[in-house]
Amino acid sequence: MSTEQNKNLVIQLFEEGFNQQNLDVFDQLLAPHYVNYDMPAPTPGPDGFKAVMGMFFTAFPDLQVTVEDAFAEGDTVVTRGTIAGTHRGDFQGLPPTGRHVKISYIDIWRVANGKLAENWVRMDQLGMMQQLGVIPS
Repeated sequence: MSTEQNKNLVIQLFEEGFNQQNLDVFDQLLAPHYVNYDMPAPTPGPDGFKAVMGMFFTAFPDLQVTVEDAFAEGDTVVTRGTIAGTHRGDFQGLPPTGRHVKISYIDIWRVANGKLAENWVRMDQLGMMQQLGVIPS
């Protein structure tokens, strides 16, 4: 696949999977043994990813990702942007606060055989917890 096609896979994942909460797109775009090294899922592959995303969609039902930059070289795609949503459900034991959060992220994806095979994510989790009022600013 071309670098542009690889980049479009990641953008499709965010647009359809995250922003439209279409869990079926994860089955289409993620490799059977997909691994996220920074937010481990209960199992590898699309099912594990859907479990993690289900937790986020329950906690932040209006979750939206804005990709501000996307770069691709070879089989690697890097994106930078923001994740925003309102905390309306339980999140890792934290009851809903009703607060809106907007956090920055950077991630790296590796594409193999036309599927997203691996990724690494850095999110501003401290900023998220401060915006939720769990940790003082």
